[in-house]
Amino acid sequence: MQLQRDEVLENALILLEQQGVAALTLDTLAEKHSITAEAMTAFWPDREALLYDCLRHHSQQVDTWRRQLLLDESLSIEEKLLARYQVLHEALQNQRYPGCLFIAACSFYPDIHHPIHLIAERQKQASLHYTRELLAQLETDDPEMVAQQMELILEGCLSRLMVKHHADDIETARRLAEDVLRFALCRKNGALT
Repeated sequence: MQLQRDEVLENALILLEQQGVAALTLDTLAEKHSITAEAMTAFWPDREALLYDCLRHHSQQVDTWRRQLLLDESLSIEEKLLARYQVLHEALQNQRYPGCLFIAACSFYPDIHHPIHLIAERQKQASLHYTRELLAQLETDDPEMVAQQMELILEGCLSRLMVKHHADDIETARRLAEDVLRFALCRKNGALT
């Protein structure tokens, strides 16, 4: 059986999202695809190479989703800022936890110079940039600070999802992010001066 790289990466992502970073091994994926672990090493010499490639693949998926969202003229800027919570809720129903992998990777590889930490951190920075740019379009007061607040809420939600897997946490985070956004818009309009 020929190894289909993208299929293996998708299965690896599911395994990572459902069981965590420690669960990913070449042997586990080789068994799932009815091939030998040696066949896997043609693409990934070791577990870290596979994990890096999974995170890179997932980053591309998230980047594509964000670009599509930015181009969706049927959504308001506020809806684009809060859309990630709907995606998290839908993913949770399928026992998937997108975004949690980047938080877990930074925790599992705390060395800020490690390639896996770096790719996860780049995705977190891309999320911050996305949020800040949309807030700037809304002309909120201090879009940098508000973006930091909204990303902190998101990272807290993702951290809880890694452990608890509760939909209520997503709803709580969404409402908190909505409140921060509303507060920033009130400041913009002078309602809090």
